Amino acid sequence: MWTAAVITSVLFFAALLLHELAHSLVAKARGLRVRAITLFALGGVSQIESEASDAKSEFWIAIAGPITSVVIGLVVLGTARLAGWLPGTEPTTPVVAVLVWLGYINIMLAAFNMIPGYPLDGGRVLRAVIWWVTRNADRSTRLASHVGQAVAFLFIFLGLFRFFVGANFGGLWLAFMGWFLLDASRASYAQVELVAGLRGRRVADIMDRDCPTVEGHLSLQDFVEEYLLRSGRRCFVVVQNDQVAGLITPHEVKSVDRARWSQTSVQSVMRPLGQLRTVAPDTPALQALELMSREDINQIPVISGGRLEGVFSRGHVLRLLRTHAELQSS
Repeated sequence: MWTAAVITSVLFFAALLLHELAHSLVAKARGLRVRAITLFALGGVSQIESEASDAKSEFWIAIAGPITSVVIGLVVLGTARLAGWLPGTEPTTPVVAVLVWLGYINIMLAAFNMIPGYPLDGGRVLRAVIWWVTRNADRSTRLASHVGQAVAFLFIFLGLFRFFVGANFGGLWLAFMGWFLLDASRASYAQVELVAGLRGRRVADIMDRDCPTVEGHLSLQDFVEEYLLRSGRRCFVVVQNDQVAGLITPHEVKSVDRARWSQTSVQSVMRPLGQLRTVAPDTPALQALELMSREDINQIPVISGGRLEGVFSRGHVLRLLRTHAELQSS
């Protein structure tokens, strides 16, 4: 029994992987870069670094996963049928039981993902259709996100209702899925607002030109007490002999044991400028954000003609967009 359960779990995650691989392969065929695939209890996600450039690409990338799950489900059920299982009857052997369960769960996975709630696959298909009709990517994402939130609230309501009328865990599970979808829909909506706010802007329009500097010979103890804690800033340009040498952030400080801060200089733990990814002032802001996401960094130096012009950071971008949103709503 335990052996069948373990094998079923492994095959289920293999099916999830194939589902996400289908998304990734279609995305790569459409010219998009895929950074990684992450699997978790409720499914998985392909980390595609940029958005589809047209509605047709978005449609095929989104629907590739559910199609793959349906095909897997039908193939597995067909194999169980060849092994002697009849639909509507109980499996007679553990192997057939595993096949039947995998077949049904893959078809159910495809059906769940096709619920028109963004960012589920069905929501992305809906977004692609709206995009194709309206010719407006941002508007289609907003509408699909609103539909996703409505579906999420419906799941939560039905789940809680079923729980109070006696469905117990089944009702709570449906409510939990609704909460998960609601959170994902809101995050997707925030992302499209971010993209819309940055579209057409250059790094030079947003970067922080007033970059605080700190001498490289300063100890980490003095740096923390005199600069980090007093200013509240998180990124400092390190200067040596009046030349820019690198950057230091709280991340580098935390890599050193607190007891050694007074004996450790800033220059010994900074990130040298030559080892940093940089962008030019005329780089599109969205392209710079994609680079920061790909490299998993929070700020990036802006260099022009060999000179530091400023620092482009996630925090500065979010503050500007928040201010813009407040002015728009006033």
